[in-house]
Amino acid sequence: MPDQTVIAMGVHVVDVLARPIEEIPAGQGGQLVEEIRITPAGTAGGTAVTLAKLGATVRSAGAIGTDAMGDVMLDLLAGFGIDTSLLIRRREAQTSASVLPIRPDGSRPAFHVIGANAHYNAGDAPWDDIAAASHLHLGAPEFMGGEEAAKILSFARDHNVVTSADILAPGEQAAAILDWIAPCLEHLDFLLPNDEQILGLSGESDLVAGCQALLARGVGCVAVTCGGDGAIVVDAQGTERVPAFAIDVVDTTGCGDSFSAGFLRGLALGRSHRDAAVLGCAAAALVAQGLGTDHGDFDLTAADAFAARTRTTEVPA
Repeated sequence: MPDQTVIAMGVHVVDVLARPIEEIPAGQGGQLVEEIRITPAGTAGGTAVTLAKLGATVRSAGAIGTDAMGDVMLDLLAGFGIDTSLLIRRREAQTSASVLPIRPDGSRPAFHVIGANAHYNAGDAPWDDIAAASHLHLGAPEFMGGEEAAKILSFARDHNVVTSADILAPGEQAAAILDWIAPCLEHLDFLLPNDEQILGLSGESDLVAGCQALLARGVGCVAVTCGGDGAIVVDAQGTERVPAFAIDVVDTTGCGDSFSAGFLRGLALGRSHRDAAVLGCAAAALVAQGLGTDHGDFDLTAADAFAARTRTTEVPA
């Protein structure tokens, strides 16, 4: 199996999740729930977890606090065999965290603290480690801005490191960050957003046209998650559509990050863009069947077996 050393850089979040919650009690009211969990998450942290499950060698890079939540993050990531030595600890900010009340249908609002994720830029990048990696995945380049991200991504490409990124801003805010992140786009081999983010970034009403607009800005390939419609992969050769897997959804938290991980792992294994997206959809479906980004005791063999035996129809990817 080909070696793959991925540096998952950027947003790392500690998630506290509870389910099922139909409404937040008023005043000082309370209610019993079935499950409460704490998990590593974020566009870098969550992707790192699933990559590690699928057999990649993974190193997390970014900023966390010196608080107890930071200790929790290190312990949780280490439990998946992820190298945390590149995570910088900041005294001036808490570790980023979210509280997520999960509705019975798997959707959820979010209460979020940005925290230390706002305190990381190119000046903190581990240059020698990047040069020694095979892949660099940048989770949420908008936190450091396109110019800072471009310094890191261009260095990686100069050293033959495959580059990818996902964004965290919701679709309705994506248009506002386009100019902010634009300098880094030409240094991306792969951009891995969701459908709402693509439409927001591009200003297009058609998803494929939106992807093509990002290709025109220099991105090599755009692989987009489309919820219950699966994924679309657009590059200079054309468009591939991959349906989602039919499952009972428990929680959609981290599905996009898991897709990113599966897609990147598939690429490292020499699979086509379409087959890499199939692995991404399978990883997302496995995660969506339980609570939290780290749900599921699966590896690459199990993910491939799930994809082979499961009829593809319509469920979140």
